[in-house]
Amino acid sequence: MKFQNTSKFIWSLVIVALCSNGLKSQDKWPDNTKIDKWFKENKTTDINKLGKKYILTANGVKNDSTILQTKELQAVIDLAAKNGGGVIIIPKGTFLISSVFFKQGTHLHLESGAKLKGSDDINDFPVVTTRMEGQTVKYFPALINADGLDGFTISGKGTLDGNGLRFWKSFWKRREWNPKCTNMDEMRPRIIYVSNSKNVQVEGITIKNSPFWSTHYYKSDFVKLLNLTILAPKEPVKAPSTDAVDIDACTNFLIKNCYMSVNDDAIALKGGKGPKSDKDPNNGENRNILIEDNSFGFCHSVLTCGSESIHNYNVILRNSEVNDASRLLHLKMRPDTPQHYEYLTVENITGNVKTFLYVKGWNQFFDLKGEERPRKGLANNITIKNIDISCETAFSVEKSDLFDLKDFTFENFKIKALKPEMQNLNHIQNLNQKNMNVTQVASLTQSYDKKDDSDISAK
Repeated sequence: MKFQNTSKFIWSLVIVALCSNGLKSQDKWPDNTKIDKWFKENKTTDINKLGKKYILTANGVKNDSTILQTKELQAVIDLAAKNGGGVIIIPKGTFLISSVFFKQGTHLHLESGAKLKGSDDINDFPVVTTRMEGQTVKYFPALINADGLDGFTISGKGTLDGNGLRFWKSFWKRREWNPKCTNMDEMRPRIIYVSNSKNVQVEGITIKNSPFWSTHYYKSDFVKLLNLTILAPKEPVKAPSTDAVDIDACTNFLIKNCYMSVNDDAIALKGGKGPKSDKDPNNGENRNILIEDNSFGFCHSVLTCGSESIHNYNVILRNSEVNDASRLLHLKMRPDTPQHYEYLTVENITGNVKTFLYVKGWNQFFDLKGEERPRKGLANNITIKNIDISCETAFSVEKSDLFDLKDFTFENFKIKALKPEMQNLNHIQNLNQKNMNVTQVASLTQSYDKKDDSDISAK
C-alpha cells in the first residue's frame, strides 16, 4: 500500500494501533460491564445440522419467476414444521412470493443464484397485527416473517429482493400530492421481520430493494447479523424509508462484517413513541448492541437513535469504514417521547460523511395524543474516539430546552471539515476533550447534495 505523504502513513499506523488496543479494552460495554463471550463465538450456519432439507422445486414449487407461489412456499414450510423441522432450500432461480411465515424448527437457506422476489402488488399481502414505527398496529407483514421462534436461521449466498420500485414511485407521487402523508400511508411491506424470538442468525445473503424497512427485529434476544449485504438505491428513484437494520426493543444484538448502503438509516434503534410510550408493555429498550467491522456506503446515518426510541443502553459502533453517508451518528431527540440514550461508544471509524455528529429535535409527525409533554430527553455518557473523517460539517448540535446533552467524551480526532462548527460543542454539559485535531479546509474531494431527503424530517 502506498501513502501520499508521511503524515498520512503515521496516522494510519496510529489508527491500527488504537484499533488493536480497542479490541482488547472493549471486552467491556460502555457501562464497564463485561461483554458476553457469545458476541465472539461466531460460526457459519451448518445446514446439515438443522434437519431434513426441503428443496423448493422438489416439493411442488415451480422454477418460474412469473407466477406468484406464496401458498406453495408456505406449504413447504408447514410440511417441514409438521415433520419436526428442517431447512427450506431455495435453489438457483427466481421465485415470486408475498408473505411467508416460518415456524419453530424451520430455517431458510438460499443457494448461490437463488432469489426470493417480492410481489409489487400490495393486494397480494395480508393485513395482520404487526409492529411498525414504534407502535403495534394492523399493517402488512414482511416477505419473510418469524415470530416466537428459538434458533431460527437464514443463510446462504442468494438474495431476498423486495422488488420495491413500484412502491417507491407511488410513495413519492403520494407525497407530491400530500406532503404531510406519513411513511405508512403508502402501503408497503418489509423484507425480513423477526419478532419475539431468540438465538437468531441471519448471514451471508444479499437483501435489496425493500419497499419499506429492509430488516426489522422486535423484542428479540441474542440476534446475529453476519456478512450481509443490504442495498437500496438513492437514484434514479430514491428508495424511501429503506433502513437496513431496525432494532426495536431488543437485547444482545450483533452486526458484524456487513455492507450497508440504503436511502435511509443504515442502523436505527427503535422502541416506541408517544408521551406515555415508556409505560406501554409493547415498547421497550435496546440493550447490549454491538456493531463492528462493517462498511457503509450512502445512507442517511450510519447509526441513529430514534426517532421512535425510548431507551438505548450499552451500544458500541466500532472498527468500520464509512463512505458518502449523510451522517455518522444521529441522535434524534423527539419532544413528544420520553427518550434516554446512554452509554454509547463510537470508535475506530474512518472515511467521509456529510455531517459527523448530528443532534437536533425531531418533530416529524409530532403528537402528544392529548397528554402533557413528557420529561426532557437526555443523552449522556456518549464516547467518540479514534476518528479519521472528512466531512462538510463536523458538529451539527442544537441547543434546546427540550433535551439535555451531558457527560460526553471526545478523544483522538482527526477531522477535516468545511465547517467545523466547534462552537456547537458548548451545548454539551461536561464535555471531556483529548487530542482533538479538527481542521477547517477550503474544499473536499467528496461532494454532497446541498439538500437530501435525510434533512426533511428534522424540521
